[in-house]
Amino acid sequence: MEPQLLHSVTDGVATVVIHHPAKRNAMTAGMWRALPPLLDELTADADVHALVLTGEGETFCAGADISTLRGSPDEAQGLAVAAEEALAAFPKPTLAAVRGYCVGGGSQLAAACDLRFAEEGSLFGVTPAKLGIVYPASSTRRLASLVGPATAKYLLFSGELIETERALRTGLVDEVLPAGELDKRVGEFTRVLVSRSQLTQAAAKEFADGRTDRDAHWAEQARGSGDTEEGVTAFLERRQPRFTWTASG
Repeated sequence: MEPQLLHSVTDGVATVVIHHPAKRNAMTAGMWRALPPLLDELTADADVHALVLTGEGETFCAGADISTLRGSPDEAQGLAVAAEEALAAFPKPTLAAVRGYCVGGGSQLAAACDLRFAEEGSLFGVTPAKLGIVYPASSTRRLASLVGPATAKYLLFSGELIETERALRTGLVDEVLPAGELDKRVGEFTRVLVSRSQLTQAAAKEFADGRTDRDAHWAEQARGSGDTEEGVTAFLERRQPRFTWTASG
């Protein structure tokens, strides 16, 4: 099978699989280009309430497949940044499910997700210093906001790989699971996400990411959505709420 992004939608969760096992799921130029339109498609799908990004087999993503990036370094970096920004802007909750290597462009994609769950033994690294590449400003800011300036500098200055224990301690990952339990935990957690209000999630995602200029917009959405009334009614009736507001485009 050619290197590609595979995707499926089951029970409200879209799963996007980075599929290039011959090169530890390194992202080709075509895969970088394919991610933004795929995310647009999934944004417009009202059946999608959350997204999981993962890699084929026992590796998340070992970075960029440099052999396919034959243009200028700026062009190659532009493809990666466009894909990262599209993932960060996806209006529904995103979760990176990480096994094995999450390095270079893989870490860039994982950092663009809202949450990261990792299997014990996974390795994380941000490696532009090994290639003499200037890491994009937007990617650097995102990494620093996630792990703090000191850890971001450690990763960027050295290009060294860190294990899951340190990744968890510094905030690079949110949960670490024993071998064999990652898929189960991701399934459980995404079922929780699907059951919650997309209105709450979409507004919280914007606010947490630093966009605070749309208070009036979200207040208007809340008034017209019926989600608050449904949530309170369901609580009083001791049943699961049936929220109707969607983050589809």
